[in-house]
Amino acid sequence: MHPRNWLPQLANVVVFILLEIAAFHLVTQNSALQRVWVAKGAHVFMGGVWGSTQAIRSYFSLSSANKELARENHRLLEELDAAREKLRAARLDSLETPFLPGFTHIPAEVVKVSHNKQHNYLILNRGYEDGIQEKSGIITRNGVVGIVDAVSAHHAFAFSFQNHDISISARLGEEGGSGLLVWDGLSSRGAILKEIPLQYKYQKGDTVYTSGHSLLFPPDIPLGVAGDSKVVNGATNEISVSLFQDFSAIRYVTVVHNNSFDEIEEFAQ
Repeated sequence: MHPRNWLPQLANVVVFILLEIAAFHLVTQNSALQRVWVAKGAHVFMGGVWGSTQAIRSYFSLSSANKELARENHRLLEELDAAREKLRAARLDSLETPFLPGFTHIPAEVVKVSHNKQHNYLILNRGYEDGIQEKSGIITRNGVVGIVDAVSAHHAFAFSFQNHDISISARLGEEGGSGLLVWDGLSSRGAILKEIPLQYKYQKGDTVYTSGHSLLFPPDIPLGVAGDSKVVNGATNEISVSLFQDFSAIRYVTVVHNNSFDEIEEFAQ
């Protein structure tokens, strides 16, 4: 065969082989890409399935977790209440009120108090089961607070010193004259010492004490500081007193009862 006849055929064969090689290469590459995309799709699908499964598990375990949290909160609240009770008891036990011979002392807490009235009152968290009796005095380290009027098993109702029906026998200075101390009706620390004879001299700043001329309160409890005075009916002085006790901030008190109250009352009749 003449070379001019088979050379074109050889060229066609070479081109065909090259085209086959290129086609095989393309198929191989496309298969690899397809495998990559299939693998990616499978991963996305499995990730979605796993996420959904975890969400379902979390949902069904949520109720159990909430119950556990509720139990834990209840336990913590019980511990908090116990700690508060211990703190309250410690405060009551550490009241800085002096021991008063002849008187029973019972610590108490004010659970309700009225203000800005003409007849104010207090309610204490102690009653006759705790030893509280009617006709007992109520004091703090800062002075006199009131008088117990009625008692139930676990509470006591008392008239506050901030009451126009309450007066306390008080003494001016260490050895001064005695008179009646009453609320001035204006402020939480204002009082008036009445019926002090003119012959008893005093100075502003002198301390006013309980006189001891009362069955409800022992003598020498500091009540306040004497201020300005005025003459009444030309015979006695009325002296303003700034009380030590702030009646706008009362919480812990001591109830005192004269152990000789009934006996002295019997003699007085």
